[in-house]
Amino acid sequence: MKKTILLIHTGGTISMHVNEESGAVVPKETNPLIVESKKLRQYADIIELDAFNLPSPHMTPIEMLKLKNFILEAISKQEIDGVVITHGTDTLEETAYFLDLTTNLEIPIVLTGAMRSSNELGADGVYNLVEAMRVAVSEDAKNKGVLVVMNDEIHAAANVTKTSTSNVGTFQSPQYGPLGLITKTMIHFHHAPLQKQYVEVSTIEKKVALYKVYAGMEADLLLSAIDSGYNGVVLEGLGQGNVPPAVVTGIQALLDHQIPVVLVSRCFNGIAQGVYGYEGGGKMLEDMGVIYAPGISGQKARLKLLIGLNQVHSPIEVAHFF
Repeated sequence: MKKTILLIHTGGTISMHVNEESGAVVPKETNPLIVESKKLRQYADIIELDAFNLPSPHMTPIEMLKLKNFILEAISKQEIDGVVITHGTDTLEETAYFLDLTTNLEIPIVLTGAMRSSNELGADGVYNLVEAMRVAVSEDAKNKGVLVVMNDEIHAAANVTKTSTSNVGTFQSPQYGPLGLITKTMIHFHHAPLQKQYVEVSTIEKKVALYKVYAGMEADLLLSAIDSGYNGVVLEGLGQGNVPPAVVTGIQALLDHQIPVVLVSRCFNGIAQGVYGYEGGGKMLEDMGVIYAPGISGQKARLKLLIGLNQVHSPIEVAHFF
C-alpha cells in the first residue's frame, strides 16, 4: 500500500525557467513541477499544494509560519505519512530550521530545491524532488526532525547551509556532515540528531536584527537597532565569540533597553563560548548577559530568537531557548 505524501510548492529556482530573450532566470506563471510531479506517483499517493510561487529571497518568517500551519491543517484532516516542500535555495536552510523548531511530528518533513532552473542544461530540480520523495516515504526518515535533501545527500535542518552560489553540491553541514546518503537502490542513514527542540508559535510580530562582526566595527549599528524598534539582536562574533572593544558600549546599551543579544561565531566550524577575558572578549560578554547559541549559524540563531521573543517577554526567559 502506497504512503500518502503532502507535496507543497513554494517557488524558487526549482520552479523557474531561463527567459530565452534576456537570459534571466525568472518564475513561470505555471509551476513546471506541477506537471513533473505526476512522475512521483510511483512512490506515493500525492496531495499537492501550490502554496506560494516566490523567489526564496522573498520568503519571510510569515510565509514560514504559514507553511507550518498548512502542514498541521493537512494532517488534522487526513492521514499524511510525510511532507515534501520545494523551495528556493537562498533561504531554504532558514525555512527548514523554522519548521524544525515549530513542528513536533513523527513523520518526515523534507525540503528540496534546485541550483539550475527547469529548462537549463543539467537541470537538477526533478532529480532532487524524486530523491526527496524517496526519503519522505522511508521508514528510516521518521523522528529525525526536518530534513534537507539535495544532490544525493540528506542533511539535518539545524546543521545544513548553502556553501556555494552555483554548485549543485552547495548544501553542506560543516563540522557535522550529512545524516545519510541516497543511492539508486536505497536510503541510507548513518547517524541521527541527538536532540530535537520544539517551540510552539502562533504569531510572528517581533523584529530581530543580525550583524556580522568585523575588525574595526563601531557601536553605531547596534544603537540603530534600538532606534529602529528591534526586539533582539544576533551577532556573528569573531573566533570563539569576541567583538572589537568599540562594540561593547552598543551591546551594553541594548541590554540596558532589555533587548537580548545572542552571539554566535562567524566561523563555519567550532562553537562560540565565553573564553577570553579582555575587553570585548567572550567571557566579558557572557558576564554582561550576552546569550550564546552554540552550534548554529547567525541566520538560524536569528530565527530561534525571533520565535522565542514571540513566546516570552524578558531576556532572562529568552535565554532558556538557547
